Amino acid sequence: MTKTLFRLSPFAILCSLFLLGCGKPNEPEVLPGDGGYKIVSRFQTPGWAQDLVVRDTLAYVAQGEGGLIIISTKDARNPSTVSIAPVGARGYSYKIAQKDNAIYLAAGNFGVTVIDVANPAIPQVSGENLAMKPARDFCVIGTFLLTAVSELGVKISDISAPLYPDIRGGFSVPGYGRGLWMVPDSRYLLVACGEMGMAIMDTAGLQDGWGILRRISWLDTPGYAEAITTKGLEHIALLACGDAGMQVVDFRDTTNVRIVGSYQTGGYAKEIAYRDQRAYITTETKGLQVLSVENPSLPRLVGIVKTDFARGVVVDSSYVYVADEIQGLVIISIPKN
Repeated sequence: MTKTLFRLSPFAILCSLFLLGCGKPNEPEVLPGDGGYKIVSRFQTPGWAQDLVVRDTLAYVAQGEGGLIIISTKDARNPSTVSIAPVGARGYSYKIAQKDNAIYLAAGNFGVTVIDVANPAIPQVSGENLAMKPARDFCVIGTFLLTAVSELGVKISDISAPLYPDIRGGFSVPGYGRGLWMVPDSRYLLVACGEMGMAIMDTAGLQDGWGILRRISWLDTPGYAEAITTKGLEHIALLACGDAGMQVVDFRDTTNVRIVGSYQTGGYAKEIAYRDQRAYITTETKGLQVLSVENPSLPRLVGIVKTDFARGVVVDSSYVYVADEIQGLVIISIPKN
């Protein structure tokens, strides 16, 4: 696929810079700069980078109509293409997940594409357009793949054989199934439900991919809940809520789930990851924002890294990896404290 980049005219760029300089009421008055987070490389993908997973020294990037590209990050300053999946990856790949040698691509109304990456240099499509649609996001729980399917809730597949999902049951959620997160060391599944906020589901009923997942609690949140994670092992949820920025939810008492903190990012909070008391939020035109959540009630901005249109994000001990729709794969170093 040939990637055609859209570029603004110089006049439009100057106007945009002027408007950005004016600021908005919900933006911080003083920005902290990059906080020591530095871009070490940008790798232009042929497609529009949407999401990614990173395993060892390989980044698997869902790139819209371009399907899957596999990139070597062995040298973080000089990434290189390993391979691009064949044409069998149909539709527009939004989200990605991995189980062993299987890569799953969520492509909305085109369902799910499964790609065998046992040999990363020669990826092979093993299944496509499976009946899990409109596919929006994934969560792997042991030998099960949960797929958020918007207004249809969540579908469940057995992936004991990872390359060949066996579609089984499913369950409904309030609003639209968007982001999924399994709480570590817990039976709770958190679901970002778009305009309907956050739902907590009990996976104790997940038997062979069937059974009933009971909804334990639900909380309406501001904005549009796109993605969700937790603050480590704590029962504190961090939600990327679109125009409402990040919302922090305490669900330690499931009978009294409540918002305990928030941060207005100024951009559209799209994806979120957590590591070492930091929340990493992609905010599309506002790039990557890094927040200290050591005190969940008072999230504090500690760094901003400007990219063109930040979407997916993954964090390890050394780097932040951002799938940027315009710039491709952006690798950012984490400051040593």
